Amino acid sequence: MVEYRIDRHSGVATYVQIVQQTKQALRLDLLRPGDRLPTAREVVEATAINPNTVLKAYRELEREGLVEARRGLGTFVRRSLGATPADSPLRGELEQWADRARAAGLERDDVAALFTAVLDTYFEGDPT
Repeated sequence: MVEYRIDRHSGVATYVQIVQQTKQALRLDLLRPGDRLPTAREVVEATAINPNTVLKAYRELEREGLVEARRGLGTFVRRSLGATPADSPLRGELEQWADRARAAGLERDDVAALFTAVLDTYFEGDPT
């Protein structure tokens, strides 16, 4: 089951953070079709956010066809997003690179900007 981490200082709306983290879990195969998402109550207890925020995020995921709400049972994953398992060899290489970046004194925002620039170069025009 996914555990949401809310960064109140990121400038990103809380419901968007939930949507993004759910999509990331789907891409990494941490969530699979049939898995149940945490209930709104469970998310509220873990993160101290408004239950309506959780429901808004889940409605967005449902609108995108990624999850479905089953009355009285919860919200379940309908489909996956990617083919990159969490234990991919590429993840290990990326972790080593991130370790070197940190050792070189780069801050998180610096690494994100550098990584985004490389992604933009290699995936230019890719709608995903």
